[in-house]
Amino acid sequence: MTIRLLAAALLCALFTMPAAAQGFLAGVVSIDVTMARDRGEVCIASQYGVGDGYHGRRTASGEKFNTYALTAAHRTRRFGSYVTVTNLANGRSVAVRINDRGPFVRGRCIDLSRAAADAIGMGGLARVRVE
Repeated sequence: MTIRLLAAALLCALFTMPAAAQGFLAGVVSIDVTMARDRGEVCIASQYGVGDGYHGRRTASGEKFNTYALTAAHRTRRFGSYVTVTNLANGRSVAVRINDRGPFVRGRCIDLSRAAADAIGMGGLARVRVE
């Protein structure tokens, strides 16, 4: 709606300008605008909650960890926030809710629950984009 109002205001201003002032727009046909998007972080993701004793234990947010839920551990993202994790090997994505802290291994940026790892076709480790 605001784009229409802006376009209408621009057209009104253009047609009410004196002819001498309209000359500076004579050669302009269109303006090419590109919206930049944050491409997130690219790193190694790991899977946790399978045979390591975490299932059922309390997470850093205070809730019980469920390896069959679409959740993840991240060092800095807010608890309860959602991120999209894309497996760069196959292009599959999943939206997960951050409910824990970790991983605590250098080079890794996110730990996925078993359900989230299965959703993107990840074995133990995978190169991913987190947005």
